[in-house]
Amino acid sequence: MSTAPRFVIMVLLMSNVLYGQNDISINSPIPMNSSNSSKMKVEVWSDIMCPFCYIGKRHYEAALKQFADSNRIEIEWKSFQLDPTIPKNPENKNNVYKYLADRKGMSEAQSRKMHDNVVEMAKQVGLNYNFDNAVIANSFDAHKMIQLAKTKGLGDEAEELLFRAYFIEGMDFGDAETLVKIGQEIGLQATEIEVALLSDDFAYKVKSDIAEAAQLGVQGVPFFVFNRKYAISGAQPTESFLETMQKSFSEWEKANPKPAFEIIEGPVCKPDGECD
Repeated sequence: MSTAPRFVIMVLLMSNVLYGQNDISINSPIPMNSSNSSKMKVEVWSDIMCPFCYIGKRHYEAALKQFADSNRIEIEWKSFQLDPTIPKNPENKNNVYKYLADRKGMSEAQSRKMHDNVVEMAKQVGLNYNFDNAVIANSFDAHKMIQLAKTKGLGDEAEELLFRAYFIEGMDFGDAETLVKIGQEIGLQATEIEVALLSDDFAYKVKSDIAEAAQLGVQGVPFFVFNRKYAISGAQPTESFLETMQKSFSEWEKANPKPAFEIIEGPVCKPDGECD
């Protein structure tokens, strides 16, 4: 695999300081092969207040567009909390710069500089981060909504809107009404979101994902796992995602070949209504 450019090295170093560590190497072996299915699974551990997770999502999506068998790839978002200690109503919730400064023991000016650098990184993938309007919130309830969305096949849509809500729109995902509004945008019902936010079952799903990450040795996010065999840690470049996707898919396809039928042709009816 090609050497990561200076941009990627900066991402990893800054992610260590900003939102946790990302020191697991690319293509780290992951135990447990996934079971046979019609699609190869890509699992992503992520937190919606992680700026590099949104950037990494864009790099992954760019790689997927270049991948010939993209329709045979299935993504599953996994819950991860970078700071589970954030209270329901934190002090200075409208000052992300002070939050990081207090958490990391640095000056607010240093915090602003680091966030400015992240803003520039995000621009490279078409994202316009607005940290001036960001609202600090505990992400646990938002992860419960994501878990609900996953049961409807809407996990990726939920992640996208929550990332946008935090980094661009300045919405408070610690507020139940805000989560209901976001969930409704992707097709979830208000009542089912409200139930999920109070549900022990969905809380258990969030905790299970976090526990699984610990078992796998995940120390920072984003963390992408391909077919339970290869992993990419951090917002690596699109080329790294594409290379890993191609390698893992090639191995998965050998273990999960398409059924080979000898077909005897005859009159058929098709979904478009034509019969011949």
